[in-house]
Amino acid sequence: MATIVNNPGNGGTNTDSGAGWAVAVIVLIAVIGFGAYYWTHHRAAAPASGANINVTLPAPPTGGSGSADTGTTP
Repeated sequence: MATIVNNPGNGGTNTDSGAGWAVAVIVLIAVIGFGAYYWTHHRAAAPASGANINVTLPAPPTGGSGSADTGTTP
């Protein structure tokens, strides 16, 4: 039986210049962008549950100067 030793020489250049990572980052950014667009433009509205929300706003102060500032600190 023969023993085969394969020692490839270092050619001094690396042919994998990170292009795979660049493609992965571009695809990831595209997926995030598409997801954000879809989420903001195509999501369904909240279902109408028949809830009635009543809000009572306080009346503005009445008085002589016309300013809402009462001059007192809380």
